[in-house]
Amino acid sequence: MSDDRGASFREIVLPQTKPQSEWVRGRPVQKVSGTYEHAALQAELAAVLRPWARAGRGRLGTEWRFRVSVAGELARPLVPDLAFRSYAALPADAPAQDVAVPRGAPTVAFEILVKHELRADVDDKIRTYLRSGSDAVVVVDPATETIAVHDAEGVRTWRPGEILRHAALPGLALDVGPLFERARI
Repeated sequence: MSDDRGASFREIVLPQTKPQSEWVRGRPVQKVSGTYEHAALQAELAAVLRPWARAGRGRLGTEWRFRVSVAGELARPLVPDLAFRSYAALPADAPAQDVAVPRGAPTVAFEILVKHELRADVDDKIRTYLRSGSDAVVVVDPATETIAVHDAEGVRTWRPGEILRHAALPGLALDVGPLFERARI
């Protein structure tokens, strides 16, 4: 496939499904339908992150489809639960078609675990995001009430009583305990 600038861009194209489908571990996988717990955590995270992102940092969206490309491989569709894309990676004045379904990885991808989701699928997405340029992948685990941030340095986990701060989310201070508390209401 080529874009309107004439450059070659090859990608895996999946049919539109509800919920959306992603390309994970060499096969199409429909997003796991979340429970209330998943939906509430996604909403709480969005409520905290959207104003932070809009303060001149970039865009934040839920269930935002990306065409993620690892060098030497076909681009594949991935749909993180939340995604932040910095204005450095996708300028504020970018054309609407570039914003709708961006080429490349989100600056930071957020995945909220669901009990019946395969951990091997989550791990594949983490590796794919990081290999294709994401600065970090944030994995929220409602079962353990932890937030793990994967980046080039490895993994660090935050628990209730701790404040998540990370270089990929400059200026953000996320109090972990209250996030999970608010999601239970």
